Amino acid sequence: MLTDIQEGKTLNPVVKHVTQEKINLYAEASGDFNPIHIDESFAAKTPLGGTIAHGMLNLAYVSEMMTSAFGRSWLSGGKLRARFKEPARPGDTVTINGKIDCVEQEDGISYANCSFECRNQKGETLVAGEAIVKVSSDKR
Repeated sequence: MLTDIQEGKTLNPVVKHVTQEKINLYAEASGDFNPIHIDESFAAKTPLGGTIAHGMLNLAYVSEMMTSAFGRSWLSGGKLRARFKEPARPGDTVTINGKIDCVEQEDGISYANCSFECRNQKGETLVAGEAIVKVSSDKR
């Protein structure tokens, strides 16, 4: 949990190894059984050349980073905007990095505006975006 919320502060990164098993488990949890995610023989015949992780799985990792930094403030009302650039694939190691770009006041409430990127082990950006979270004195 961040103890000091200030512009330029780097959030603790989250690193995850993507496996077909994790993708399959996410399909079970989400109910999204699109064959591009779970059917390796089908996916191999597509332009993507193999299965890919659900985009929302990567966003779950982003949310994990934000929860670690902001706790209940994130869980009770954080907002996320993301742009998907490339898919995560089984065998990838994804790293989610973020930072606080600015802290703004609106109607007496402080908000931390953050940016984030999810990159694979090759340094390719998979997802990039912004997150906004209300900052309160009680972050737990």
